Amino acid sequence: MNTNHPAAQRSPLHDFLAPDSIAIVGASADPTKRGYKAMVGLIKDGYPGRIYPINPKVDMVLGVKAYRSLADIPGTADLALICTPASTVPGLLEECGRKGVKGAVILASGFRETGRPDGIRLEQELLAAARRSGVRVIGPNTSGMFNLHKKVNLLALNNVKAGDIGLISQSGNMLLALVLEAERNGQVGFSTYAGPGNQADIGFNDYLRYLGEDANTRVATLYVEGFRDGRRFLDAAREITVLKPVVVYKSGSTAAGQKAASSHTGALAGSYAMTVDLLRQVGVSVVQHSDEILPVAEGLALLQKARGKRVAVVADGGGQATIASDRLTEAGLELAELSEETRQRLGRILFPQASLVNPVDVAGSSDANPALLADCLEIVAEDDQVDSIFLVGMFGGYHTRFAEDLLGGEMRGAESMIELARRTDKPLVVYSLYAPVNPPALRRLHQAGLPVYSSIEHAVRVLSALGERGLYLAARAGDRKLPTVLPNRRAQAAFAAAQAEGRDLFEFEAKDLLRAHGVAVPEEMLAGAAGDLAGIAAYFAEQPVAMKVVSRDILHKSDAGGVRLKVLGEAGMRVAFDEIIDSCRAYDPQAVIKGVLVTPMARKGVEVIIGVIRDPVFGSVLMFGLGGIFVEILEDVAFRAIPLSYDDACSMVGQIKSRKILEGVRGEAAVDKDALVDLLLKVSSIVDAYPQLAELDLNPVIALDDGYAVVDARIIVVRAAAGKNDNPREG
Repeated sequence: MNTNHPAAQRSPLHDFLAPDSIAIVGASADPTKRGYKAMVGLIKDGYPGRIYPINPKVDMVLGVKAYRSLADIPGTADLALICTPASTVPGLLEECGRKGVKGAVILASGFRETGRPDGIRLEQELLAAARRSGVRVIGPNTSGMFNLHKKVNLLALNNVKAGDIGLISQSGNMLLALVLEAERNGQVGFSTYAGPGNQADIGFNDYLRYLGEDANTRVATLYVEGFRDGRRFLDAAREITVLKPVVVYKSGSTAAGQKAASSHTGALAGSYAMTVDLLRQVGVSVVQHSDEILPVAEGLALLQKARGKRVAVVADGGGQATIASDRLTEAGLELAELSEETRQRLGRILFPQASLVNPVDVAGSSDANPALLADCLEIVAEDDQVDSIFLVGMFGGYHTRFAEDLLGGEMRGAESMIELARRTDKPLVVYSLYAPVNPPALRRLHQAGLPVYSSIEHAVRVLSALGERGLYLAARAGDRKLPTVLPNRRAQAAFAAAQAEGRDLFEFEAKDLLRAHGVAVPEEMLAGAAGDLAGIAAYFAEQPVAMKVVSRDILHKSDAGGVRLKVLGEAGMRVAFDEIIDSCRAYDPQAVIKGVLVTPMARKGVEVIIGVIRDPVFGSVLMFGLGGIFVEILEDVAFRAIPLSYDDACSMVGQIKSRKILEGVRGEAAVDKDALVDLLLKVSSIVDAYPQLAELDLNPVIALDDGYAVVDARIIVVRAAAGKNDNPREG
């Protein structure tokens, strides 16, 4: 990280997550106490720094001199582990501040997580004490922390290997599961762990910045139940993912985003899918299943990235080659199309019955010479159409399956693979059905830094993460800087009037705002009374028109019978006008109706939706998907945090499952995707320019083969009342 940049200051967490001295407040000789376990962990692992047990009742704890209070220790401590009850914590933080302690780990529960007023109040007192004393707080309600390179093992975990995976987990059990999995793996190790607990002070964004700067961490891995400040985490991740991989497993959905909302976008926001989209937008590798966390973290730590998503598969069995192909395709990866030269070279060393297209099935060619697999890998690695290489089958177990004297050939093959991995920038990922027994050739690969997996699915997830990271970094390097949009005076006045009247923008005001910033909106006219229709009908001549009620009190016009389509001529307009007014009066007798908006019918095209909400966790978020009445049923949408980059906008259009409809089906012309991308970028810029905008729905937008038409526009306004915000999505 460029520490010369003013925004890139060194994280203060270094001062206590890599401590040279530790005070254990509540140190104990009772094996059932956390103060005992922490002491044992430090002593057993040979912590070289100073340990200060704090216990007023004893002179020694496990052979280490004890002190009655923090005030009695000589000098200071970088870190205090507080193992005492919740009620004692605020006072102890004050003591820490007076003694110059930089950070404190608060194990106690009984704070905000209880949901009780006394717990919430106690956490507020804790935070106030921490702020007054200048002490940073891990927790409360945390499982603790370790830094294995500093031999700080405050959890007293056994058989935990020091390595390069940094871990932040809101679940202590998830930490234990990963530690046990790493022990079984035998090659994976950890750098720093912290349990953020309630995140009263230090949040995920702070931990991520620390891991991004930590020289002992090659990949940052996070188990997240909930972000307290998702926008700050996205900002941190955008910086860190350029430097090193970040892996996140997000459990559940964003509870803060589940409130009722008054727009389609608001109804769909706050979902797990939205969180995943936003994390991926900033380069985070999101894993969907808990058993993928460690394999993906290991693979990214060892291999970092691939140039793209084109994978060459070399297999020694047709069945597993097919399974690998299925899983790769499902993961959005591509089977690389091997060049003619590559196929010819493979044909010269393999049996005639071997398959030379991707996946390459050696069809028994390696049974008597397993080192031949390494030769195949070498050949496909030199193909320019290949971004990464996937070895699938029973490598490592040939000497067990066929003959013991094949072990030498397997070891020679392993050395050749290691040498290949050193020479190429194309990642080599190995799946072996013999991985669970860890035979010598696989041990050698692992020791040399090549990941070996016992699951095709895990291996494919690693290949997917490598490809996604490579493409993300390439896009970041070449992304375009977009111009800033300045607010329009007329639009500012419309927002001010709406706020003063306690309403949202009328549809025609919303469309005026869009027009002012270059968005293609069809012409329209407002009929305040039936007498206005003669002039409007003459202006639009014989064009069929759409007519829609304009009322501050009627958000969903169709539900109120406030829409008529394909209306022709003045006589038709008068009938439609009366029907709309009568239907809306019946729907809501108290509704204030400003009039009826008349606009030419849009050409036939594909209906899409573009929406914006101000999410309470992640801030301004833009949504794109198939529009019309099915948007909330299909939920085929993509989300990105605002401001969007050009690549963000392109990826949104390409992400939705129904994208083939945009490409033209059953003889229909493909829509103008460039125009949609331009519209997404314009909307992003508009939202940045108008903080008064709370939610926006453009639904539908008619995507055409030569542009688009915004048919309906709704903008919900941030309420202006001081100290109160009536908009349910703001917070």
